[in-house]
Amino acid sequence: MLTAITRDVSSGIGNCELTYLPRVGINLDLARAQHREYQKALADIGCKVSALPSEPDLPDSAFVEDVAVVLDEIAVIARLGVESRRAEAASVAQVLGQYRMLVTIQAPGTLEGGDVLRLDKTIYVGKSGRTNQVGIEQLEALTARFGYLVIPLELKDCLHLKSAVTQIAADALIMNPEWTSRVPFRGFELISVDQREPYGANALLVNGRVIYPVSFPRTRERLEGHGIRVAAVDVSELQKAEGALTCCSLIFEAG
Repeated sequence: MLTAITRDVSSGIGNCELTYLPRVGINLDLARAQHREYQKALADIGCKVSALPSEPDLPDSAFVEDVAVVLDEIAVIARLGVESRRAEAASVAQVLGQYRMLVTIQAPGTLEGGDVLRLDKTIYVGKSGRTNQVGIEQLEALTARFGYLVIPLELKDCLHLKSAVTQIAADALIMNPEWTSRVPFRGFELISVDQREPYGANALLVNGRVIYPVSFPRTRERLEGHGIRVAAVDVSELQKAEGALTCCSLIFEAG
């Protein structure tokens, strides 16, 4: 069974880090209710959901994906790209240590899990404001002995690689081609977001189903037109914190 590590929404989420979005008010109660629905969607698709307690002093801490990259063999504990978030790692590492050998990204390297897209034994990593070249090189060194190939990708106008492209089937990706190149993904079917929904490339593939935000109906229609089975969830308040579906969980085989 897949394990999904999540963390309940911080009471301080209104003070989250923002890079590309303006700061607007976040309804805490609604954000927490939406997060619970997200957890329920993971459970309904077959995940064993583990919810860490909220961290009032860590506004972005619900976005647990950024803290680690979990592979079959190891878990890489990230060094996040903003100082205010680095304290999030310790409690997640404590949990992951029950399942994987831990390795860490060291200063001056930075790496955030939202910039990491693993497709089988290839790991694509976005060079972003949160992930630097040193961090990418460290990830390459830590994973090479397990047979992984790390490919850095240039990004523009988005926070993380998974803002620009995510997996929606074994052989298909959803992407915003304005934010990263199609070229490295030759061999995959590429479905572009509707131009009116530039943030619509973040989808979460779990057990053959795709969890997808209700806020991008035109792009969702494209997915369903390609035979993708979609479970729609509302994460509008989390999106105000520059959060997305993938970043709210760490999903892996526990065995």
